[in-house]
Amino acid sequence: MVYDDRRRAELAANLQQVRERIARACEAAGRPPGSVILTAVTKTYPASDVLLLAGLGITDVAENRDQEASAKAAEVRAAGAGLRWHFVGQLQRNKARSVVTYADVVESVDSERLVTALARATADRAVPLDVLIQVSIDGDPERGGVIENDLWRVSDSVASSDGLRLAGVMAVAPLGWDPDRAFAQLAVLAGRLAERHPGATTLSAGMSGDLEAAIRHGATHVRIGTSLLGMRNSLR
Repeated sequence: MVYDDRRRAELAANLQQVRERIARACEAAGRPPGSVILTAVTKTYPASDVLLLAGLGITDVAENRDQEASAKAAEVRAAGAGLRWHFVGQLQRNKARSVVTYADVVESVDSERLVTALARATADRAVPLDVLIQVSIDGDPERGGVIENDLWRVSDSVASSDGLRLAGVMAVAPLGWDPDRAFAQLAVLAGRLAERHPGATTLSAGMSGDLEAAIRHGATHVRIGTSLLGMRNSLR
């Protein structure tokens, strides 16, 4: 695999800026910087970028399409990089068996039927698959996610399924919403879920444009793409 020194320098500079933003946001919120994990959203970018990021200290990467993610994860692992892979896209049940072969975390679980498919697919896994329940903050079905009334039913289903571990929640701030309003609402639900399931403490929220608001409201993971890797080309 050929590496571009200029690309490495570009990624290193971007990563430094993002880490500084996270550190400032944590300081403002009275939180230690180590309380927030940076997940690099590498969709549409090549495996060479993932490996460069791994060399720069990134430990977690996210993808949203199974076909691209499965090939990329295999290429990265063949090169010797041990990363934690997150699947963040809307997941069709017939892709569950493929996704669990490379993903360590599925962040977009939003139905009991998907829980059932993932539980069946993890029958042969040596370690449980971490699951985040995707929450719909505004109730828009086009964006995916569960509404509040369904959160408890779906999360209970995950918690009772062999091969799955309920890790917490994920959400995206709806377009047109003030991020503070969105993430404050999410934080309330995340707190209630953690009371019901004490191990479910992960809160994946915040992207390039709103990571500061997410950290103010308790995000443990921020998913960063554009600020780290640059503007994406159209999907291949």
